[in-house]
This record gives sequence, structure tokens and C-alpha cells, in this order.
Amino acid sequence: MRRPGSMKALEALGRVRLSENFFFRDFLHSEIADFYRIPNLPDDPDLAIAAGRKLCEDLLEPLQASFGRLHIRSAYRNAAVNDFGNRNRLNCASNAASAADHIWDRRDADGHMGATACVVVPLTHDRHPEDGGWQGLAWWIHDHLPYGSLCFFPKLWAVNIRWQEAPERLIRSYAAPRGILTRPGMDNHAGDHSALYPGFPAFQGAMLIR
Repeated sequence: MRRPGSMKALEALGRVRLSENFFFRDFLHSEIADFYRIPNLPDDPDLAIAAGRKLCEDLLEPLQASFGRLHIRSAYRNAAVNDFGNRNRLNCASNAASAADHIWDRRDADGHMGATACVVVPLTHDRHPEDGGWQGLAWWIHDHLPYGSLCFFPKLWAVNIRWQEAPERLIRSYAAPRGILTRPGMDNHAGDHSALYPGFPAFQGAMLIR
């Protein structure tokens, strides 16, 4: 598929189904792109679609099946939108750091593809709005989903959930307690963590942790 060059082509891209419940159009919204009138269109739609499908099929579908409807805060950003956000301090990392992350249609420095969506899981925040309440969701995802990395934020426990071809299995947070919750090599990384998320929904879907 070519980069959309018309409204009809963009419409066709938006209709591409990434998984049972998600279409490409669900991930194109960007406040930066809308407010500053920068078209948020992929330069390499085929790569963006391939990475987005893995994000949706492996991570977002089972998460939504287990917890109910997800709220997508932000997801795909093309290189122009992301670079503008970075240069103007609008909470965007550099393009190099965002490749195979929010920039789905660029591979990372090692040639791997990836994709990130920032989502809110309303059920989790409604039940656990207290300080540190995000950690239950973090450990649930860690035990059940083949995520590449997770990064949590203070507002509504929004989380950047990333699919990576070569997963880091890193969880960090800007919400208290800030810092790294776990990564390979830490004592808390392996094993079952179900005692840390009592009462959370049972997993719905096929187990894909590799």
C-alpha cells in the first residue's frame, strides 16, 4: 500500500482491520497532528499495518477481552508529527527513540519492528485510584501478555503498551512510585505475581507469552 495521497486513500487505510475489534483508523488520532495541522499519515503503510496487527492481536485484544473496552489515548505517530512534538516539548521522544514505538512504520536501530499504543483501562483505575494502584495492572500484564515494554503515567493510570519483535520485558512508571518496576535480571521478574493483583479479571484469550 502506498502512502495515502487523497482522502479516499486515507479512508481505505482507516478501514484496514488490524484484529477482531480494531481498525487502523482507531490509532490515527493525534492532538498534535490535529491542532498543528500536520497530516498523521504513514510513509510505509505496510510496515505500520504489520506492526499494528501484532500490537492488536497479541496485546490489545486479550487485554480488552479481559478488562472491558479500552480507551486509546494516543498510538501511531508519523515521523513528522513525532519530530514536531519532540522539538516543541510536547511529550514526544526523539524519532530515533520512537522508531518501532509510536512510529510504527520505522524499524528500530537493530532492524526490529514494533508498535505502541497509550491506553487507559477504565476498570483498573476505577477500582484502584490510590497511589500505586497501577502496579496491579502492570503485574497482570506481565504474567499474561507478551509485551515488549510498559510505561505508566499518573493520569488515569494510562500505559504505553508496546509490542516489540525483540521484547525488552521492561516496566517503568512516571506515576508514584516512579522508576523501574521490573526488567530481566531483577529478583522480582520471574514467577507468578497473582498475589499482587487479587480480584482482577481472569485472562481471556490464548496465552502468547514466549
